[in-house]
Amino acid sequence: MKARELRQLYLDFFAGKGHTVISGSSLIPQNDPTVLFTTAGMHPLVPFLLGEPHPCGKRLCNVQKCIRTGDIDEVGDASHLTFFEMLGNWSLGDYFKEEAIAWSFEFLTSKDFLGFSPDRLSVTVFEGNDTVPMDAESAAIWTKLGIPAGRIHPLPMKDNWWGPAGQTGPCGPDTEMFIDTGKSACGSGCRPGCRCGKYFEIWNDVFMHYNKDRDGSYAPLKQRNVDTGMGVERTVAMLQGRANVYETELFAPLIAAIEDASGRRMGADAETTRAFRVIADHVRSAAFILGDPQGVVPGNLGQGYVLRRLIRRAVRYCKKLGMKEGSLAPLAGVVADCYSDVYPELVANRAKMSSELAQEESRFEQTLSKGMSEMEKVTGALKAHGQTKISGRVAFRLYDTYGFPLEFTEEIAREQGLDVDRDGFEKAFDAHREVSKQSADRAFKGGLVDNSEMTTRLHTATHLLQKSLRAVLGDHVKQRGSNITAERLRFDFAHPDKMTPEQIAEVERLVNKAIEDDLPVTMESMTVEQARDTGAIALFDAKYGEKVKVYSIGGFSSEVCGGPHVVRTGVLGKFRIQKEESSSAGVRRIRAVLEGGAPVAGGQG
Repeated sequence: MKARELRQLYLDFFAGKGHTVISGSSLIPQNDPTVLFTTAGMHPLVPFLLGEPHPCGKRLCNVQKCIRTGDIDEVGDASHLTFFEMLGNWSLGDYFKEEAIAWSFEFLTSKDFLGFSPDRLSVTVFEGNDTVPMDAESAAIWTKLGIPAGRIHPLPMKDNWWGPAGQTGPCGPDTEMFIDTGKSACGSGCRPGCRCGKYFEIWNDVFMHYNKDRDGSYAPLKQRNVDTGMGVERTVAMLQGRANVYETELFAPLIAAIEDASGRRMGADAETTRAFRVIADHVRSAAFILGDPQGVVPGNLGQGYVLRRLIRRAVRYCKKLGMKEGSLAPLAGVVADCYSDVYPELVANRAKMSSELAQEESRFEQTLSKGMSEMEKVTGALKAHGQTKISGRVAFRLYDTYGFPLEFTEEIAREQGLDVDRDGFEKAFDAHREVSKQSADRAFKGGLVDNSEMTTRLHTATHLLQKSLRAVLGDHVKQRGSNITAERLRFDFAHPDKMTPEQIAEVERLVNKAIEDDLPVTMESMTVEQARDTGAIALFDAKYGEKVKVYSIGGFSSEVCGGPHVVRTGVLGKFRIQKEESSSAGVRRIRAVLEGGAPVAGGQG
């Protein structure tokens, strides 16, 4: 079964179970300061998991593009990817564990669907702790479906719990499904989740029915939700009997292009194989980020920094394979061709994709030159002081700042008659990786939208801001991202030039006039076509006939949105732009605050 067939079969299966098929969202989250990218299918649905009614009902399913970089250093093994597609189905206060698990089992094992043998299926459940009991209900459901006790593995919270880590918010236990690849167990402790490759995770059912309080206690939620995720790449690999995701049709054309560009062959040795896989993964991720309708380009902060890291890491591995400068843009073109029927935005943004990759490769060449200059200073200083070893801290700085792989530093050091403290490098690297992973985990697990009064006000103000920017600068202004906390809003928008002081003052005036007019904020559910016909601002990347929420602020603005809003603008307070600056090429950034304002007193929705 190919990926194209899997996507459609999944959506058809859950449509047959009463789910509405909805569109996937942008890789760039809107109005959520907790994450840089959409990291799971549930992310765009957080407001509805918290209880806000979804215009398409209580049962939903879709295919969502995702980016995760918390495990970037694992990329190169059989299954870890930074970009992946997630198949998901949701119950927003409707069905729960019994139906979700039974349907997962049916889709996985029925000959009408994926047809995996039940004998190859192992599952995990939450083992419980001092605060929350074991998820015995899920274990009992799996037993009833015929999974023997020896293949039902109770695991701790770090393995089978989804939700905020050290924060408040909805959360709950999950049950994960693994396919046995047939490999021999690595030891007596081998189980699902082990890195030996025997077990391949392909699906996860999350049961959000707790709310974590400030004191660390867990109380039942009023609305019990189901949130599931099945990775397209991993599932296709198992369906095709492949040893890893890189052997599927999703990667084969890209691997072939890397072989042509490098003159090397995938699988020649472990080091070459890893280089091929890292290049393929990172180029694919970069292509999807650059090709996203929201428009992100390489930079030094936020999403731009992650994109830059992916591109430069790919370049380093290209150099290991002896590939010439300028190799990434053609590879990204292969990605666009592979996904043209599923994600046409990649083709539409192909020129931008190629241009940005070429520019970033050129910038990185300059950075490497600076790194070589730094390396010369390091080796010169060591020799001047009679020392013979580059410290692990310095070796890691060369890696982190200038992109020097440890092997590159060691090679140069040998030429200079020096050694490198590899153990010290590994310690510095592990410390950095742990910080990065914890940061990524916090961002994802804490990614439930803040619906506080102040954040709600600032979110509403972004609607007024975008409309005012379009009135002053022109209709070419389009949102390119936002970051809203309880203290301030940050709004990125497409515009080629720095705003003049007069333009900034006029935008402020228009926003404050709309606030002074105390305009009503109303919401109406309508189809995408109806929203487009009304002139509502949106990307309009949803499917034909799908319903969306359109928020109107008096006769001032109309915008497709799913976030929280005040009921009237009069409660917002005075709007003030603190700063207008460049975010990236062709994108400007505004930071603004609200001062004063009346208590909302229930006035948000």
